Amino acid sequence: MDERSAPVLILSLLWVVAGIPAAANVRDVCASCHVDATCDDKSDNSGKVCNCKYGFVGNGRTLCQDKDECQIGATKICGQHTTCHNTHGSYYCTCLHGYMASNNMPVFIPNDGTHCQDLDECSVSGLCGQGAQCRNLNGSFDCSCQLGYRVQDGKEPFHPLKDQASCKVVDCGPPVLQDYTVLLSTTGTTYRSMATFDCDEGSVKRSGNNVSLCGADGLWTETTLVCEVVYCGPPPPFPHSHMLWSTSSRMGSMVLYQCNSGYLHTGDGNVSTCTAAGRWEGAPVICQEISCGPPQALPHTNLQWDRSTRPGSAVLYKCMGGYYQEGGDDISTCLTSGEWAKVSLKCKAKCGPVPMLAHSDVVWNNRSVVIHRCANGYHSWRGSNISLCSSSGVWQTATLQCIEIKPPIDHLNVSDEKCVQWRAEKYEEDTETYKVFYMGSRDYDGTFLEKRKRFLSSQAEWLKVCLSLLPATNYSISITAMSTGFTATITTNTSLPVPLVPDVHYREYESPAPNLRLHRSPSTLDPISLYQVFVLPIDGMMTFDCSSPANGDALSKQDSLTRHIAAQMHISHVGADMNFTVGDGLYRGGFFNAPLEKGRNYYVVLRVVSRWNKDLKSSCVLWAKVTGTSYVVKVSSLCAAATVGLIALAASLGHAYTWWRLVQGVHRLPPECS
Repeated sequence: MDERSAPVLILSLLWVVAGIPAAANVRDVCASCHVDATCDDKSDNSGKVCNCKYGFVGNGRTLCQDKDECQIGATKICGQHTTCHNTHGSYYCTCLHGYMASNNMPVFIPNDGTHCQDLDECSVSGLCGQGAQCRNLNGSFDCSCQLGYRVQDGKEPFHPLKDQASCKVVDCGPPVLQDYTVLLSTTGTTYRSMATFDCDEGSVKRSGNNVSLCGADGLWTETTLVCEVVYCGPPPPFPHSHMLWSTSSRMGSMVLYQCNSGYLHTGDGNVSTCTAAGRWEGAPVICQEISCGPPQALPHTNLQWDRSTRPGSAVLYKCMGGYYQEGGDDISTCLTSGEWAKVSLKCKAKCGPVPMLAHSDVVWNNRSVVIHRCANGYHSWRGSNISLCSSSGVWQTATLQCIEIKPPIDHLNVSDEKCVQWRAEKYEEDTETYKVFYMGSRDYDGTFLEKRKRFLSSQAEWLKVCLSLLPATNYSISITAMSTGFTATITTNTSLPVPLVPDVHYREYESPAPNLRLHRSPSTLDPISLYQVFVLPIDGMMTFDCSSPANGDALSKQDSLTRHIAAQMHISHVGADMNFTVGDGLYRGGFFNAPLEKGRNYYVVLRVVSRWNKDLKSSCVLWAKVTGTSYVVKVSSLCAAATVGLIALAASLGHAYTWWRLVQGVHRLPPECS
């Protein structure tokens, strides 16, 4: 449109507003624009023209087709080490293998200076494997073996994935022995291992080094150790003795000298050794004839003896009159060591009838010792229960006192599921020591068994002890009075408690599949506990009842809460660290972890449930909030608001020229509404 025709068009438009029919012939250019084009003002303001959007080529009206930006080459449009990917109306770039984008994103458009730079693979520890060192290359890397390692299944340098090669430590194998040597010790058979040698038994070191090292070539270094065999010949004899000898006369060989029968060794030693000097060395052996001398005398005894003091001679001991043999051996023999064998004969005086104690019985009597025991219905209280026959023939009577038996433990009961109390039956203000033993088992865990015991001493009449009893456990508790050995037993079953609230770190996510983490400490109730993950859409006002009976069983799957269970896991199968990805589309415990709907917000609740028999306890914690994308809704709202605003503005002005400017797009909508 030229400047001369502009007034005519303006008058024609004014004519349309005034209602003159001639304006019906004016053509709406913008209505004919292609869907991938925009309607723009001409540069000379002479009218409108249709232009294809960025990324499209054509006449703007009947044709706007996608422009393949990548056809000029990835290097030219994306830069070095890149791959170009064409999209409808645009494109994006990715880095080749071995490179990464400078903005650390997987895809980019290089309008902000983003480029692909070399990825240092060697920054990953252990990439080349044990014994290997990594070398970074432009777009790749290679590996070589360190000193003491050899490449296996390939050659250096190598790529551990492409070549399937690796480094193996050098192994020299067993150390090599020289003549007349033995291996003392070795630190291994790999590179730099050390082996230590010594001369074998019967030989002596003459020269050389006794250490060998495993080299990087896989060979042991040679030792210069020189060993020679030493011989001493037959050992010398000694009077009244004989030799115990293996007939070997090499260095280190030994000969043992023993005196003949009837003779006793009196020297400093009886062993001679073949030394490195080639001689038998050792203390001389001296053997003397054996004599035991007179036998020992025992109280209240007489001896029967033939006066012989040579080995094998014997002496018989007899108790004197008025005494009897209480026990022990009564014969002593002259030993080859020159000593009389010890006798254990004891002669006791005769004391007459044994003493009797009130309410007691005699359970042992050997004429010198009597042991008493309280009769049935009585128990010992104080005093000794032994009567002794003294050397003067008079009984030293026991002081045992027997009193009537009463139950030392009575009214035994359990309170508060952890405390046991009872009444103590005692005499006077005696201190009684009690042993409290308790054993726990669980019907749902056949491997569980707990045994504990405690001791306490008290003078009180009523006693109470609180124990560390575990929940949901069957216990047998025994109380024993140590002075009498009396035991009372009671059983109890502890209840199922509300599980501890899981320790989580609440966070809010905008990701459609956020990864949640949990660190937990194991509990003794793990075999009957499970985790349930609830993913609840946020729709206006909502409530969540943690005590709901929904637990994943077949009978409870009709409950409305089960429709929101995304996963169910037995705690005994969960490690110390648990990761859970919301909406990963997997089944856990028979429940489907459905992907999240776009544009919706959710709460993620973690519930721990403990259940045994008919008891069920649970606790919950809010784990996370997931915020869905709302960009489309916001843009639609913005466009609607802008459109209504423009229409209202035009209606309020009422001027034909202003209405025409609005129609021509001077006051245009935001770009995202086009």
